[in-house]
Amino acid sequence: MEELKMHSPNITQENIFRIRDLFPGCVTEIKGQDGRLKLAVDFDQLRQELSESIVEGPQERYHLNWPGKREALLTANATVEKTLRPYRGESASFDETKNLFIEGDNLEVLKLLQEAYLGKVGVIYIDPPYNTGSDFIYRDNFTSEAASYKRQSNQVDDSGNRLVANADTNGRFHSDWLSMIYMRIRLARNLLRDNGVIFISIDDHEVSNLKAVCDEVFGSRQLIGIFKWNRTSKAPTLSPKIRGKFEYVLCYEKADVFRLRGPESYNEAAPLFNSGNPPTRIRFEAQNVHFHFADGLYKQGEYGKGDKVVILHDDITVKDGKNQDPFEMTARFKWSQKTVNARISEGQQLFFKTAKFATMYYSLETGGDKFIAPSDLLSQDECGVLRNDEGYSEIKALFDDVAVFDYVKPVSLIEYLVRMVDDKESIVLDFFAGSGTTADAVLKLNAKDGGHRRFILVQLPEPCSAASPAAQIGLSNIADLCKERIRRAGERHLANECHPDWNKDVGFRTLKVDTSNMADVYYRPDALEKNSLDLIVENIKHGRTSEDLLFQVMLDWGIDLALPIAKQAIQGRDVFLVDGNALAACFDSHCGVDEDFVKELAKVQPLRAVFRDAGFKDSSVKINVEQIFKLLSPATEVKCI
Repeated sequence: MEELKMHSPNITQENIFRIRDLFPGCVTEIKGQDGRLKLAVDFDQLRQELSESIVEGPQERYHLNWPGKREALLTANATVEKTLRPYRGESASFDETKNLFIEGDNLEVLKLLQEAYLGKVGVIYIDPPYNTGSDFIYRDNFTSEAASYKRQSNQVDDSGNRLVANADTNGRFHSDWLSMIYMRIRLARNLLRDNGVIFISIDDHEVSNLKAVCDEVFGSRQLIGIFKWNRTSKAPTLSPKIRGKFEYVLCYEKADVFRLRGPESYNEAAPLFNSGNPPTRIRFEAQNVHFHFADGLYKQGEYGKGDKVVILHDDITVKDGKNQDPFEMTARFKWSQKTVNARISEGQQLFFKTAKFATMYYSLETGGDKFIAPSDLLSQDECGVLRNDEGYSEIKALFDDVAVFDYVKPVSLIEYLVRMVDDKESIVLDFFAGSGTTADAVLKLNAKDGGHRRFILVQLPEPCSAASPAAQIGLSNIADLCKERIRRAGERHLANECHPDWNKDVGFRTLKVDTSNMADVYYRPDALEKNSLDLIVENIKHGRTSEDLLFQVMLDWGIDLALPIAKQAIQGRDVFLVDGNALAACFDSHCGVDEDFVKELAKVQPLRAVFRDAGFKDSSVKINVEQIFKLLSPATEVKCI
């Protein structure tokens, strides 16, 4: 029985809980005056979260630190003056699909998606560089102040590269990798739903550091577990110390509301005995256990043999399928007496199937599909997850026996991880897309169970070597390889037998990171020269299309980039209608938008409307636009670019 607190609530601690929900990495543990650990705010870290410059702090505390961490945090929080441009010719079913393929630096992409997908992603899976000493990592812009980063954010390095080798001879070998992964995981957390989950593949080079980073970003309480993936049947024979067969998949939830879906092998029930546990004695009160065999008197004694022996300490009288009196039993139980009592009070059903009493069962959840929690072992025997050689064979078969990629995760691994999230409508994000295995897995899973999961893949267009098999078949970079893999995988899944409820969406919209559509004057008017007044009149960069502008507006307004887009003519002017009435956009620059057109557009009752500055007939029309919408469509939010 818990003691009464006998004091008012600790408001300080409650406030710290609120800060922890917003900034998990800013709350740490300290020892109080009574010697007990309690939560406390890391004010240095909180100041850094809220600052646009590097904040120094000498205070010692328990946390992960490395050279460049503050610069990494500053870079993660800095804005990026870029946008996403649509490429219909490199897409598949652009107008119908709900899937996205985004080509560019994933740090910039994660920043650009912060509005449109904040708190909307159900599953994140990433397979980042493992930092083995031969991996490539992103060259990120570290700078001493946010303004400096903003000036550099539209540039690459002098060689035009975004990836650099991180050799183990580098003095910042671990630090560079930590900074790279830290920024991306911080931004990715914002995109997860409250009941969202992230899976991260890693090997033993950085597994401890990755866990420390995730503990800081998500909070250590949000670790669901660390899965061990049996990646190979034959460990490398040349290893001088240990021949490793396993890699790891770290799993974190955003909030403490998540339950992973494991196998359905038990369907209705799961055993309450575990042969690996020591024998314990449990008491069951009258009417608390169900018996799926004949009523009658069953004598005390031993049942079973060896480590499966159970001992009934009392005779059991069964009537109407339930025990009429209390009884005690010794067996290798999964649960303690306290857990048994708590589960029964919550309505959990316990039962025996046979009078041999060799195994006791508990009922799984009622309603919908029944399942148990997954094991932490990802293997073929345990859950049908294949090894890396099968992944290699899968992609080779897709590309007509051409080995376009050397190291590929098997589709079954990511399929099993995504399936753990019991939601067939989830958005699945992978911002280290590689060969596109995640998209393949999502399509395969949807085809099997009729789900409508959507994927968002992000991949840098890293060049393929001219001598590589991929380049030999016309794939010049990894992004192109990934897109081609999705096309071929989609065709394969459509050709196979599929679930009748599947919508057969195997397409994707291709978007690419590019500089803003707005001319530089739009962002930096102080840089104007005296003879540049023409830029004020036309604030859109030359060569940018109306559809380019539409996607930038959707990004800025936080609108899902996969919503259906229709193009309609209203009084001779082209109007984009996103998802019916989510957004109405007219970007014609010389059409002379007048009040009659605005009134006609207002009849659509859009939630948002946007016009191009240069498109108005005169300044009076621009001034009256908001008043017209207030009169005819008062719920519409109106903007100009």
